[in-house]
Amino acid sequence: MSYEYAYPHPAVTVDVVVFTIENDELKVLLIQRDQEPFKGQWAMPGGFVGIDERLSDAAKRELKEETGVSVNFLEQFYTFGRPDRDPRERIITVAYYALLPSDQLSLAAGDDARDAQLFSTDALPALAGDHANIFRVAKQRVTERLNDDYFAFRMLPETFTMYELRRVYELFLGEVLDKRNFRKKIIALDQIEETGEKRESVRHRPARLYRVQR
Repeated sequence: MSYEYAYPHPAVTVDVVVFTIENDELKVLLIQRDQEPFKGQWAMPGGFVGIDERLSDAAKRELKEETGVSVNFLEQFYTFGRPDRDPRERIITVAYYALLPSDQLSLAAGDDARDAQLFSTDALPALAGDHANIFRVAKQRVTERLNDDYFAFRMLPETFTMYELRRVYELFLGEVLDKRNFRKKIIALDQIEETGEKRESVRHRPARLYRVQR
């Protein structure tokens, strides 16, 4: 038997906030919309969920289609459902964030995205609709989770320096951390190990390389 639901059906979308660190700056991945509403404006990658599609699968698909970026790790962090958030109809969006090393980002705009670029989180363009709020909540949630086991390492390459790890914390927190105290804290967590190699630098002495303990 068919059943006709008595209440109107809101549409469901997903949006993905991708954070990375490039050139010692915290950056976020944005797409330039190629369709109305908000045509020509910058926004988080995302789109409508298929009727038989898992939310996380839809988020990964939309991110890939619009930016060329593939991810394994996505975390759902909030649902945005203000009735007037989209001029087309009542649209509820389920938001995810992803943390990626910049060397894993090879951007190629596609689908209904005119362009895809990384922007410094300190110099974002005007964002479509409520996407400025989506970004704000995502950054807050990631900042709150930095001390969770192995969480911050998602933004780093396979081998990294102590400076690069410290910068993940500093860029999200918006403050400079004491180098010695940070190092002691990280070593005490027993989550990383030295690789026995060093990274050469023109301006500084060679820095020890670390990796996550397996």
